[in-house]
Amino acid sequence: MTIATVGLQAVQRAHARLAGNVHRTPLLTSRTLGELTGTRMYLKAESLQKTGSFKVRGVLNRIAELSADERARGLIAISAGNHAQALAWAAARERIPCTVVMPAKASPTKVAASRAYGAQVVLHGEVNEAFAKMEELRAEHGFVLVHPFADAAVIAGQGTIGLEIVSDLPDVELVLVPVGGGGLLSGVAAAVKALRPSCRVIGVEPEGAAGLSAALEAGRVVTLPSVSTIADGLAAPMTSELALAHAQQFVDQVVTVTEAAIADALLVLLERARLVVEPAGAAGLAALLSGVVRTAPDTITAVLLSGGNIDLHKLKELLP
Repeated sequence: MTIATVGLQAVQRAHARLAGNVHRTPLLTSRTLGELTGTRMYLKAESLQKTGSFKVRGVLNRIAELSADERARGLIAISAGNHAQALAWAAARERIPCTVVMPAKASPTKVAASRAYGAQVVLHGEVNEAFAKMEELRAEHGFVLVHPFADAAVIAGQGTIGLEIVSDLPDVELVLVPVGGGGLLSGVAAAVKALRPSCRVIGVEPEGAAGLSAALEAGRVVTLPSVSTIADGLAAPMTSELALAHAQQFVDQVVTVTEAAIADALLVLLERARLVVEPAGAAGLAALLSGVVRTAPDTITAVLLSGGNIDLHKLKELLP
C-alpha cells in the first residue's frame, strides 16, 4: 500500500493557520560555529518557540482540523515532554480537555510545565509501557489522539519550519534535523525538497534511540526493545509508517550520534552562541562537530535547534 506523504500545499495551509499564533523563530548566523564546522552556519532557533520547542506548530495545526464532536471528547497524547507541553498549552487555549501520558522518569521540569498548562498528566512505566497506557486510556474514554509523529496534520505543521528556512535562506544547501519519531524531519524535508530540491536534508538520531535508522534498514517500522539517551526529546521507541514514507521519499541521509557528541554540542551552543538548548536540540550540530556529517567547505547550512526545555539539574550535570 502506498502511503500519501504531506505535500507543499498542506504545509502552506498550515503556515497560514499558524500565522500570528506561533513565533516565526529567528535564523541566527554564527561565524564561530561556522569556523568550527567549516560551513556558513545558520541556527534555526525553535528553542525560542512558544512552550520551548517546535511542537506547538504541529499541535495547533491538528487542533484546527478537529470537529466539534472531537473537541468535546477531549485529547490524548504520548510524550517524553515537549509534545505534552505543546498539547497542554494549545488545548487550554482552545478550552479542550487533554490528557498526556509520559514515562515515569520523564523530566520533572516538563511534567510540571505540562500540568501548569492544564493537562492531566499520567506517568507510567518505560516509554513502550507509556505508549500502551495511552492506548488503554484512549479506548476507555474515547479521547482523540494527537500523535506526535504519525499524523499528517502534525507533520504539515512541523513543515512550516522548512518553509521559513528556505524563505529566509533561499540558497540553503544543507539542513540538519534532530529525529525522535520522525515527524519533524518528515515535515521539514517535505517542505525543503519541494522548494529547493538540491538541498540535502539529513536527520540525526541518538545512538541509543535510532528507531528511524532501524526502520530504513528493515524497510518497515521496527519497535526498539528499549531506548537510552540523554536526549529525552528524541527517545521514541519507533518511527511511524507515515514518517518512514517521508524519510524514504525526501530525506538524503539519517545518521546517529553518540551521547558525548550531543553533550559537547550542547555546551558549544551555550558557550559560543549563548543559546540554551536541550540535548535533543543539539543533535544536528553534534553531527557536524563530531564529523559524522561531512560537507564541502563553506556549505550554506541550517541546523535546527528543536527545543530548549532542559532541566537545570540536567544542565549542571552536563557542565564540565
